[in-house]
Amino acid sequence: MFHIVLFQPEIPPNTGNIMRLCANTGCRLHLVRPLGFELEDRKLRRAGLDYREWASVQVHDTLEDFLADVQPKHLYAVSTHGTQCYSDVAYQAGDALLFGPETRGLPAALLESAQVSAVIRLPMVARSRSLNLSNTVAVLVYEAWRQQGFSGAD
Repeated sequence: MFHIVLFQPEIPPNTGNIMRLCANTGCRLHLVRPLGFELEDRKLRRAGLDYREWASVQVHDTLEDFLADVQPKHLYAVSTHGTQCYSDVAYQAGDALLFGPETRGLPAALLESAQVSAVIRLPMVARSRSLNLSNTVAVLVYEAWRQQGFSGAD
């Protein structure tokens, strides 16, 4: 399946929603420190409901630790500054989708890093700033999974 990587997430309900999404799609969730909340945060638990026990969640101290531990086939960074539309990517099982903190996005240096296979974006109307993080993750997960024929789905 796919690896969902939240780089320094800040808002517990977003992470809880993404945790629930991962539990229901078979994706693995990776959180890169620092986190803007405790994993036992009430808002995180409420958004994730009882899916925490069904989700595969790993916490990494750095993005480099994630890359060394997981060694994804491709690392796709998601940004409003992306140059490639998310639906133009041919996703493969084992790919990682990297999302930045809700208030500031991924750092420019990371977007330009050789570790990143491509910087992708979701189309929006002119003068839009960004979509909600958990909505963005859901769109990308379902596109990547669709390309895999919804492998493993009921």
